[in-house]
Amino acid sequence: MITTTAELLTIGDELLYGQIVDTNAQWMSVALSNAGIKVIRKTTVGDQEEQILIAFAEAESRADIVLVTGGLGPTSDDLTKPCLAKYFGCGLKIHEEALAEVTEFFKSRGRELTDVNRQQAALPECCEKITNKIGTAPGMWFERNGKVFVSMPGVPHEMKLMMTDLIVPRLRQTFKSAIIHHQIVRTIGIGESFLAEKISEWEKSLPPHIKLAYLPGLGEVKLRLTGIGNSLDALKEETKILTRKLTELVGQYIYGYGEEPLEVIVGKLMIEKKITLSIAESCTGGYLSHLITSVPGSSAYFQGSMIPYSYEIKMAQLGVKTETLEKYGAVSEETIREMATLVRGKFNTEIGVATSGIAGPGGATSEKPVGTVWIAYADKNRTVARKLQLSKDRMINIHLASVAVLNLIRLNLLEE
Repeated sequence: MITTTAELLTIGDELLYGQIVDTNAQWMSVALSNAGIKVIRKTTVGDQEEQILIAFAEAESRADIVLVTGGLGPTSDDLTKPCLAKYFGCGLKIHEEALAEVTEFFKSRGRELTDVNRQQAALPECCEKITNKIGTAPGMWFERNGKVFVSMPGVPHEMKLMMTDLIVPRLRQTFKSAIIHHQIVRTIGIGESFLAEKISEWEKSLPPHIKLAYLPGLGEVKLRLTGIGNSLDALKEETKILTRKLTELVGQYIYGYGEEPLEVIVGKLMIEKKITLSIAESCTGGYLSHLITSVPGSSAYFQGSMIPYSYEIKMAQLGVKTETLEKYGAVSEETIREMATLVRGKFNTEIGVATSGIAGPGGATSEKPVGTVWIAYADKNRTVARKLQLSKDRMINIHLASVAVLNLIRLNLLEE
């Protein structure tokens, strides 16, 4: 079974300075994986000829394919083309077809082609030009000793069109690679180490051509099964069987599969059960509502929310009892239960949920440190409250509390 490998090389000082975020490499990795090509390394190099040439040589020694983005502009700090010409031992020359294309590009926009922009058409003589349909910098294809170098613009939409229409199809023809298939299993409510312990025997039983990766995130752990083989159908069937066995072990923590986040899964459950939702969120400040409404079609189940942040608004607008707040405080089981029940009644929904806590960095006491959060769920049959002890980071606490509420909704709906 042959696995074709690729290395991604991004060029530009702006990437190293952090002035621009490299989104290209992530997108390219997905596109290549879908084509059965395994990315083995991603490297970023600044605008220095010596370092670029070293990066070329190292990448060629490791991978079958080297994909380069950036550094194709017409200015003196754009070094990719001259470095490629030097690396492959040929000169730069105006490519007549490329010149006609860049001339037409400027003409169609009512602009004159300057001498600087004319240099966009100067390409290494030993490359094959790749047409840029929506920009001025052509791509370049090099082949040597069974290896392929491809250079593309760093502008994301230009690179993506070039990759999709031209480069990926040609790479698939050039390299007869094995099929790569990924299966994502999404879990919540269990930490990575505890999850690993529960599924250790299952993991040990995986066949050699299927690997497991743990992908921990804020509030969840994704498990990725990656199979490499010659038949996509066979890999899908194998991972399906393995996933079924995994579900028998830790099914209570699995909330979904693939790329759908928790808010999408919860939304589907509410639509399926014809349930409506309202929210009273204090410490999360609208973030939970944002997650809910980020899902297209959420108006089918989400009625609205309140942000009763202060004691006064909790009492006057939501209706929390004065004696409850005075006796137990805003961050308490008694208050959060009232909040969930009251917002459900105020918005006339089947479900009401609420958050109240100390997101930080201030506002803590010895009894209620930063990260203390209460959440609650209320429907016509019951009210359920949960106490969370989260982190010292304000934004992390806001996110984790919101995710915990979504999971609380999910669990209660499944229980029904």
